[in-house]
Amino acid sequence: MSRRVVLATQNEHKVYELRQILAEVCRDLDLEIVGASDFPDIPDVAETEVTFAGNARLKAEALSAATGLPALADDSGLAVDVLGGCPGVFSARWSGSHAGPGAARADKDRANLSLLLEQLADVPDQHRSAAFVCAAVLVVPGREAITREGRVTGRIGHTPRGTNGFGYDPIFVPDHDPSRTLAEFTDTEKNAISHRGNAFRAMESVLRDALAL
Repeated sequence: MSRRVVLATQNEHKVYELRQILAEVCRDLDLEIVGASDFPDIPDVAETEVTFAGNARLKAEALSAATGLPALADDSGLAVDVLGGCPGVFSARWSGSHAGPGAARADKDRANLSLLLEQLADVPDQHRSAAFVCAAVLVVPGREAITREGRVTGRIGHTPRGTNGFGYDPIFVPDHDPSRTLAEFTDTEKNAISHRGNAFRAMESVLRDALAL
């Protein structure tokens, strides 16, 4: 019998990406992955922590408590070295606070990306190093939260390139392949090296043990 696990995010880009990653990570596990949007009465969780792990834990605990299901959450963002690790936990709202989901998300992404490029306009390539960082948290009702982290290193490009991705993907050039931005990778290529892919691959044994699969 399959075991339902709910993803603690309303971001459909993330749901799509995480379902792909979990399908690969958990390909021999009988999991049914559902999104938070399947539970429309559950309010958004305010991300009030100052770390990726803290915010992911808040989301996973809230959704697990509300649904009675094991919940997986992630919080992730871009850490630029010359900016002291910023945008960090503020990556999604770097250009200011925004209201409104759905179609407005693309506008938010463009505003955040444009502001970051402005801030780095005079920074030479050797000082444009950065990393995408992800904290993944699993909460099973009645148990302590379990956290795993992943990252991918690279640098910030000067102009956006590519259309396959979201957020800062079009300006992030991974060390894995410095000829392309993440937005120029296929889904499979990106998931193989990404911060989320690495974090959720590290969660595989945790899922097996915690869900007794």
